[in-house]
Order: sequence, then structure tokens, then C-alpha cells
Amino acid sequence: MDQYSQSATDSVNKLIQELSRLPGIGPKSAQRLTYYLLRAPDEQSRELAEAILSVKAKTRLCSGCFNITDSDLCPICRSTERDQAKICIVEQPQDILALEHVGIYKGLYHVLHGAISPTEGVGTDDIRIQELMERLKNGQVTEVIIATNTTLEGEQTAMYLKRLISPLSIQVTRLARGLPFGTELEYADDVTLSRAIEGRQEF
Repeated sequence: MDQYSQSATDSVNKLIQELSRLPGIGPKSAQRLTYYLLRAPDEQSRELAEAILSVKAKTRLCSGCFNITDSDLCPICRSTERDQAKICIVEQPQDILALEHVGIYKGLYHVLHGAISPTEGVGTDDIRIQELMERLKNGQVTEVIIATNTTLEGEQTAMYLKRLISPLSIQVTRLARGLPFGTELEYADDVTLSRAIEGRQEF
């Protein structure tokens, strides 16, 4: 039990503990959220709980790009207005949210759900690389944009993907270096992302 919850009830302590396990939520933030929910109307707390349960029960991975979706194909893969000849490779579903918010890229995506990291025990078979290669076999794709994060793991993954894709005679590009090393896409601002997409280069 931490110093912020010694005088709280067991149920309050439990909620503080669970909230503090979320990314970016420390003990103080978890405590503030808990006491906010205690003061909130019952309906608001109930709707939050139902939303959490619903997202766990109803969401799945898109059978096309492995984004998060409520149906077999996500809205992007279902769209007839997207450029089917371009695939942008990202590490996580939230990276798609960042790129879509910019509104420049109009192709498809492929979510790896991670990056190659030998130190973390993540190898090439642990992320969605094989599924990507299957998508590229139909000959419809003319450009693959590698948008992995500019971290050591992201760069390792990008280099590995380039070696796999280059023999397929598909153009391989990388987001421009407007993104500082160590930047994760979901935290990059819109202007930086716009320049990175528009200025992408042969890789």
C-alpha cells in the first residue's frame, strides 16, 4: 500500500492500484481519477465500466491489416477510396490514429504489433511480418512505406523489412528524417508527421 492510500478503504485502494498500472498514470493521478469517479454520477461510472468491458469483448484484429476493429475488416481496409497500391507499415494500432489525424496518407496500413528486439526476446516470428509478406504476393502493391518508430528497435525492424521486400520489386520508402531519433509516432505532432509523410524517401 503506498503513502497516498493508507487511509482509504479497500475498494478505493484497489481502484487506485489498478488505475496506476495504466501507462502514464502514476499513483497521484490514479488517486485523483478514483476520487473523481467517486464524486461522479452513478451513470457516468457505469458507462465507463461498460465501455471498458465492451472494448475487450467486441474488438478484434482486422483480417487485412491487423488494426483494431469491431468487424472482420477495419473501415480503412473496407474503404473503396483508399489507394490499394500503397501499404504503410506501423508498429502499433495507435500509430494509425496519429497518421490518419494528419489526413495526408490515403493508402492502406499493416500493423506489426511490435518491433524486433532481441534484448526483449521479440524476434521476427513474434510480430506480423509473415502476414505482411503474404499481402505483398498478389502484385497489387507498388509502394511500401516503413513507418516504424525511430528507435533502435524500430530501425532494426525497418532494415529487416527492407531486405525482405526489396527482391519483390516493390518501392520501399521510409518516413523523412523530420522525426527525431527516439520518437514514437503516436506522440509526434501533426506538422512533423505531415512533413515526414510528404518527404518520405527511398530506403
